[in-house]
Amino acid sequence: MHTTHTELGINSIAELVKQQRVFFKTNATKSIDFRVTQLKALKSSITQYEVQMLAALHQDLGKSDAEAFLTEIAITKQEIDNALKHLKKWTAPQRVKTPLQLQPAQSYRIAEPYGVVLVVAPWNYPIQLALLPIVGVIAAGNTVVLKPSEVASASSKVLKEMLVNTFEENFVAVVEGGIEEAKALMSERFDYIFFTGSTHVGQIYYQAAAKHLTPVTLELGGKSPCIVEADANLKKTAERIIFGKYLNCGQTCIAPDYLLVNQKVKKELIAELKNAVEKMYTQNSATCEWYPRIINEHHFNRLIALIEPEKVIYGGTFDQSKLYIAPTFMDNVAKEDAVMREEIFGPILPIITVDNVTEAIDFINEGEKPLALYIFSKSQQIINQVFEATSFGSACVNDTIIQISNKNLPFGGVGKSGIGSYHGRYSFETFSHYKSIMKQASFEPTSRFRFAPWNYKLLRQIFKYL
Repeated sequence: MHTTHTELGINSIAELVKQQRVFFKTNATKSIDFRVTQLKALKSSITQYEVQMLAALHQDLGKSDAEAFLTEIAITKQEIDNALKHLKKWTAPQRVKTPLQLQPAQSYRIAEPYGVVLVVAPWNYPIQLALLPIVGVIAAGNTVVLKPSEVASASSKVLKEMLVNTFEENFVAVVEGGIEEAKALMSERFDYIFFTGSTHVGQIYYQAAAKHLTPVTLELGGKSPCIVEADANLKKTAERIIFGKYLNCGQTCIAPDYLLVNQKVKKELIAELKNAVEKMYTQNSATCEWYPRIINEHHFNRLIALIEPEKVIYGGTFDQSKLYIAPTFMDNVAKEDAVMREEIFGPILPIITVDNVTEAIDFINEGEKPLALYIFSKSQQIINQVFEATSFGSACVNDTIIQISNKNLPFGGVGKSGIGSYHGRYSFETFSHYKSIMKQASFEPTSRFRFAPWNYKLLRQIFKYL
């Protein structure tokens, strides 16, 4: 669906939202065939623009083609394929049971699109976290305005070019820019807002949505803990922690933020962690082509300020001219340290020693509810103890990060780590309002009990057996 798009200034954002609302009211987006066509068009465009996307991701974040493809391109195509495969089932009316006293009625739920949706994407996975929600928006039959992150400017530019050349502006539009454009968007009335980013900025969008009682999904962050128990397979544990921590140079919302390590195995685990870093990123990550970079100088300086040299036991080197920070471990970290007061979102791994799992649980529960939680242990009793005593968005046992790639699991946070969830069917449900409907038969045998005048004793007898 090739089209011409206007260059959007602040004054034209209101007109854009109006155009999308007019188009939505034509009911064109509610057609299953229309949704299928648009999803296929999106997948085709991703293939067409893959080379440009990979180049942009390298320019913005120093991502290798392999990492960018794995974490940004492939996962998005899989999401589209899953939606195409199941869309007819998702859109079909959902029958639900009708209580005996309401028989012979039929009850069901029907999914309908909300309307005009705003998707606000972050900079750390600028392609995936822009397009994955859009897949759900389209599948559910909405229109969408995308606000990509201006911080990942190269990726933002490619996203806009691709979507402009794929969709009509009154169906899918892109608004690039910074704070002024964000304010202009927040002043508009959308039917749904989907935001991915920091808790602070998420609160601002939440406040803007409240003015119109607009429903929201907020995908935020937090300090995701990683517990390592004494019975864990330390070699495998180290490999999987390093994978999750240093993917995208630690700039991942569900990266293991800090370790809670049983003191019995700390020394051995640290040795295995060092081995795993050097196995994955060579002995000199500064020259490793698949070790990414920090997004910009602001975040580089923020991260450097979190490093306490006297607590560094591995790494700690950096090069501001290349926005490079080595994989860094810090030991003997205290809760009061700067590195423990905020989400790290970078390649610094604090190590905290605990005597047992109860101590680890208490440490976690003293903070905000995390987006993700990881535990390495062979004991189901210990695993159950952790899960029963803590609250989190998602968890993974004996691995990290990979739970996000399971299309059958909803992804989202709780408390300050987020509101709502998506992925797979849950994306369709997020961007759909379910209408509850009951159809009563013209013949109603229970009407004599329902209408006045009532027989109180008889009613009590009837409901006793329902």
